[in-house]
Amino acid sequence: MTDVVTTYAELARPDAYTQEGLGWVPWLLPVAEDELTDAQRDALIEPARAKMPYFRLLARDPEALRARTLTDLDIFYNVSGGIGRAERELAAAATSRHNGCVFCASVHAASATRESGRQADVQRLLDEGVEADLGDETWNAVVAASVALADTPLAFGDADIARLRAAGLDDAEIVDVIGGAAFFNWANRLMLSLGEPEVPARRASTR
Repeated sequence: MTDVVTTYAELARPDAYTQEGLGWVPWLLPVAEDELTDAQRDALIEPARAKMPYFRLLARDPEALRARTLTDLDIFYNVSGGIGRAERELAAAATSRHNGCVFCASVHAASATRESGRQADVQRLLDEGVEADLGDETWNAVVAASVALADTPLAFGDADIARLRAAGLDDAEIVDVIGGAAFFNWANRLMLSLGEPEVPARRASTR
C-alpha cells in the first residue's frame, strides 16, 4: 500500500477533460481488497467495486457507503419513469464539469455518449464548458439547470424550472435532472477532497 502515498509526483495527471477512462489515486489509504469485512463488501453493493480504491476508501464507513451507493443507483438506473438515462448522465457530467471534477466528468460524459450516441455534443460540453450550445434546447436546459443548482443551490428556482418545462420536461423528468445534478454536486466534493485522477496508460509508459 505504500505505493499509494509515495508516488504522487509520478502521477500522469490528465491535461484536459476527456471521455476516456481515467484512474483515481487516493490521498488516504483505502481498505486492502483482501481485508474487506463482510459488512464492507455488502456495503459495496456491486462486488466489482472491491477493485476500485475509491470505494474501498469509502468502505471505512460501510453504512454511509451503502446509503450512498443505493441512492446513486436509484437516481441513475431507475428508469421506470421520468427522463432517460442519457439526460441523467448529462446532468452529472455538466455538474462535474462546472465543479472541476475531471474524473467524474469523464465517467458521466462517457455514459451520456453511450446512452445517446451524441459523442460530439458531449465532447463540446467538456471542451468548451457548461455554456456550450449542445444543439437542442432540451440538453441546453438540462445543463443550465444542473449548473444553477450546483453553483448556488438556494438560488435554483422558478426560472430554472420554467426553462425545463418549456423544453418539454414534465415533473418526473425535472425531478430526475435535479437528482442527478444534486447528487453529483455532493459527490464531486467528496471525490475532490479524497484523491485525484490520473491517466493509467500514460503513467505506465513512463516506468
